[in-house]
Amino acid sequence: MISSREALYAIHELRRNALVVATMTGRREWDSFSTRPNQDVAVAAMGKASSVALGLALAQPKRKVIVIDGDGSLLMNLGALASVAGKAPENFVHIVLENGGYTNTGGEPTPGAELVSFHTLAKGAGYANAYEYDNLEEFQTDVEGILRERGPVFICLHVRHEPMPRTEMRSPAQTMQDMKEMLAKG
Repeated sequence: MISSREALYAIHELRRNALVVATMTGRREWDSFSTRPNQDVAVAAMGKASSVALGLALAQPKRKVIVIDGDGSLLMNLGALASVAGKAPENFVHIVLENGGYTNTGGEPTPGAELVSFHTLAKGAGYANAYEYDNLEEFQTDVEGILRERGPVFICLHVRHEPMPRTEMRSPAQTMQDMKEMLAKG
């Protein structure tokens, strides 16, 4: 299993001017080291990060948009895979941190944790490319090239989350204001 924090840090180092949309535990981990809060969007609604990221990717087609999702969040909105694939934004990278549980709410197991293949679902929905990793070194070797691919691209990371202190989630109003400011800047 991969340390989710280390995997996210590898993405952070290569993000350039990409917008990053993150939710739940991935958001807390991302916020712990991200140095570009004006390029980060926190989504407090579980299951909606990929939909918000899709809107941003369509609104800013020349800018890479990376969504950091969780397996529990994605399960709550599997239709988002078909929506993303149907719009086929070339600037869209969807990262799912798969650990088999709802880490943000207490660690309850996700339905079908041992059966669901998110990588297969994304490919079947029509993502241009889909990848799956359970080894950090392999991911670190491949991620720079993957981030340059035409999307939509899907990456499933089999992760373990390190304990993190609880932080306040940004309110929906704060998130909307952040997005308006980002879109206004172009």
